[in-house]
Amino acid sequence: MLAYDYPLLGLFWTMLWFFLWIAWLVALFQIIGDIFNSDDLGGWGKAIWLIFVIALPLLGVLIYLIARGGGMQRRALERARAQRETYAAYVRETAASAPGGGGGSADELVKLADLRDRGIITADEFERQKTKILA
Repeated sequence: MLAYDYPLLGLFWTMLWFFLWIAWLVALFQIIGDIFNSDDLGGWGKAIWLIFVIALPLLGVLIYLIARGGGMQRRALERARAQRETYAAYVRETAASAPGGGGGSADELVKLADLRDRGIITADEFERQKTKILA
């Protein structure tokens, strides 16, 4: 009986409004995250934008997207790049400090050759350290 009381067009309209509501919620949470993570806004600017977005939700979201939407992607990319660099540095540091890590004897030979080329150690010291590493 319910199918006869609720026409197909009504179902489509309900689904459309539901999906628009979900899209608006996603945009709202993205904007709130961008407000808090923005380095170019001070405390008062963040507070005013947050009050504006919460007090006038639809209008606040639209105005924020118009005013600062272009920088949202740039700030998100900068955060992602910084996280990736931090992770890569952590992996390099962990791999170098792991037993048997850091490239082994080949890495040590490269470091010794660099010291020799800069004049910090002599060629004889280089040869002694090289034989010790290769032994």
